[in-house]
Amino acid sequence: MKKDLLCKLRDGEPLSGYEQIMLIVRLSMPAIMAQLSSIIMQYIDASMVGRLGASGAASIGLVTSCTWMFGGLCSAAVTGFTVQVAQKIGATEFALARNIMKLGFLFALGFSFLLAVTGSVMSFYLPGILGADISIAENATKYFLVYSLSLPFYQLNQISSGMLQASGNMKVPGFLHILMCLLDVVFNFIFIFEPVTLWGITLPCMGLGVTGAALGTAAARIVVAVIMTIYLFACSDILSLRRGEKFRPSFGYLKTGLRIALPVGFEELVSGGAYVVSSAIVAPLGTIAIAANSFALTAESLCYMPGYGISAASTAIIGQSIGAGRRELTRKLGWVAVLFGMLIMTLSGVLMYIFAPFMMSLLTTDAEVLSLGVKVLRIEAFAEPLFAAAIVALGVFRGAGDTLVPSLMSFISMWAVRLPLAAFLASRIGLTGVWIAMCTELCFRGIIFIIRLSGSKWHRKEKVKAAD
Repeated sequence: MKKDLLCKLRDGEPLSGYEQIMLIVRLSMPAIMAQLSSIIMQYIDASMVGRLGASGAASIGLVTSCTWMFGGLCSAAVTGFTVQVAQKIGATEFALARNIMKLGFLFALGFSFLLAVTGSVMSFYLPGILGADISIAENATKYFLVYSLSLPFYQLNQISSGMLQASGNMKVPGFLHILMCLLDVVFNFIFIFEPVTLWGITLPCMGLGVTGAALGTAAARIVVAVIMTIYLFACSDILSLRRGEKFRPSFGYLKTGLRIALPVGFEELVSGGAYVVSSAIVAPLGTIAIAANSFALTAESLCYMPGYGISAASTAIIGQSIGAGRRELTRKLGWVAVLFGMLIMTLSGVLMYIFAPFMMSLLTTDAEVLSLGVKVLRIEAFAEPLFAAAIVALGVFRGAGDTLVPSLMSFISMWAVRLPLAAFLASRIGLTGVWIAMCTELCFRGIIFIIRLSGSKWHRKEKVKAAD
């Protein structure tokens, strides 16, 4: 069904309203599962480390914003090429799509090695810059160092998954990300905890604590990245490598990729920078606040990651629609995707408000951390519908190659609304104030993205082209 609908889209055949909805839903569901698996991995890390005490959780929580920023930069490097691949597939220029894919791999992997070196050096200074207490600084350094060294494999996972999604294949990335969750449990157990004896058998655990959490996650990502890349190159219907098909590097496609990716990279950088500044605002509030903030962010992500799954599907669908030259359908599909995302995240927001105590209890047994985490989660629940609008609309805009203006909008929203308000409220009402600021900003961002979606400029951009 999914493949038939994409073929109809590429071939210029009409799609009924029901078919438009089903196209979004069927491509979104595997992507949602993939995104949820990513968050479940964070839950696994947080829950296992949380059993070691608030100090271990705070060590990871301190650098979480930086891991998001580096991960976002890896995603940005991929975006400039996955959008072009989706549009070329929409235009049925499959050989050209494969050529752009190869160029994207070379660029993205080179970029990830630079990030790995940068992050490795930063890891020794980051806790001090963020104002961390000496009791958590060493573990925070080790965690971020391991994360940084694994970035090339994180990037490999991102670009392989992104290319498969651009071709309309959401199931394989979804399945492999679920596998990554299962591997994360196994590897984390081995690396985090001390050796234990069950039924007379001593399990070979290494007792590395916080460092073990980073190693376990890195190991799971490495395994899945290798499998994902092999599948893409050998088994993908459209993008698998063809014998005798030569790679022809093109400065034009590289330039186009950078034109699309740089605004996204800017957005990820300033958003990540804002998260780092937010962490610096939270750090002086103490270990309990840091741990509660970290756990609440992880718990909340279960609610908004479906939005990112729909966003990923939207980028592929809109890209192929633009490539096929179907402008009016592009606009309709954009609205269907955003409204579907808002519906899903409204429901998830309601569930988060009701089950906040249970969600936090999975992550920590510390009564103070749990109580504060529940309080801020229930504040954030009210932002979920408009947060969904911002997340999915961003994916729609990226599929159309419209990245500059949305990136500037996100920058203004984060730095002109969230951070000043968070700094003002944190000194007065603590962590609760930081999350009130976050809720306010996410609602503001959703509104301005809906306004842009209702206009016509985003879907009237020319198809991405390259001049050799």
